[in-house]
Amino acid sequence: MEKVKVLFVCMGNICRSPTAEGVFLKLIQERRLDEYFTVDSAGTHAYHVGDAPDLRAQSAARDRGVELSSLRARKVVLGDFEDFDFVLAMDDDNFSLLAKACPEQFKDKIKYFLDYAPHLKEREVPDPYYGGKYGFERVLDMVEDASAGFLLALQQAGRVPASE
Repeated sequence: MEKVKVLFVCMGNICRSPTAEGVFLKLIQERRLDEYFTVDSAGTHAYHVGDAPDLRAQSAARDRGVELSSLRARKVVLGDFEDFDFVLAMDDDNFSLLAKACPEQFKDKIKYFLDYAPHLKEREVPDPYYGGKYGFERVLDMVEDASAGFLLALQQAGRVPASE
C-alpha cells in the first residue's frame, strides 16, 4: 500500500499546522498506522522559517500528550503540490493562497481540514496567536476532531487499513 502524504498548512507554521501535524501523528501512532503515512506541515508565509512552534501551542499540546518541540516551521514550496496527496488548509485565507500558488493539475489536493469534522459546522480553524490559552485549547479540540474524521475517511476510501 502506497503511503498517504499529508501536508497541514496555516499562515506561519507555528500554531495551527504544527498542532495538526502533531495531533495526527499521535493518532496514527496510537493506532499503529504511521507506516502508511508521510505527515508534514508548512506555512503560506515565511515569517517563522526554522522556528519551533509557539510555546503556547507546545504547552497546550503537551498537556494532551502531543510533543511539538522537534518541529520547525517551513514555507510551502511549489513541489509540495506534486509531492503530497492532501494539502489541508486551516482557513479561507490560506486556502486561497494555496489555490493561487498551486498548478492547475494539483488543485484537487487542496482541502479544508475542518471539512473532515462536519459536525463542528465551521470551516476554519481560528488562529490562536493573538488569543489566550483558551484559543490553543479550542484549536486542539478542532484538530483532534478533524484528525479522527480524516483518518476515518481514508479508511473508508480504502487508502489505509482499519486500525490494527
